[in-house]
Amino acid sequence: MAIAAYPLTWPPTFPRAKYREAGRFKTALPNAIKNVQASLRGFASDSGKTLKDLVISSNVTLGADSPADPGVAVWFMWDGMQVCIPVDRYSSVASNLQAIHHILEARRVELRHGTLALVRATFQGFIALPAPAGGMWWEVLGVSQTASLEEARAAWKKLASENHPDKGGDPDRMAQINKAFADAEKEITHG
Repeated sequence: MAIAAYPLTWPPTFPRAKYREAGRFKTALPNAIKNVQASLRGFASDSGKTLKDLVISSNVTLGADSPADPGVAVWFMWDGMQVCIPVDRYSSVASNLQAIHHILEARRVELRHGTLALVRATFQGFIALPAPAGGMWWEVLGVSQTASLEEARAAWKKLASENHPDKGGDPDRMAQINKAFADAEKEITHG
């Protein structure tokens, strides 16, 4: 997976927030970025392990620091693991970055009061796993990851009409399309 700073590169195995809250952080975007960078430097120093290939990925561009999708994913290599800490709980990029800063500070507390093995175990949940075989539902259906159920259903109907085995389509492709819509329905309806 190619990791880009812009647009947002979200890990395929992490669900997106359906609703966002304002957050109580009072940190502006430049300071939130500095806080994340400082936490990463401190974490690397505390752990005695190299942290490299840092990418802070978001939809922020020059002159547009309040994008419609405020999600942030911080990607890096640490102790031989590719790690991604994604947050889109809050309605601003700065708040999501500040949340990542606090997540990193929690890992530093684990280092001070626990062991390196404890932090490695904690980071197992942050390992950036590849997308499952066959692609994520939104990729299979050709819609955005934040598509509504109606958009997913419309894409499914179009693809089903084009790929149905009764019309000469591939049964495996049709099964993939049906599974993608079932996954979309489950995620969108039940979160």
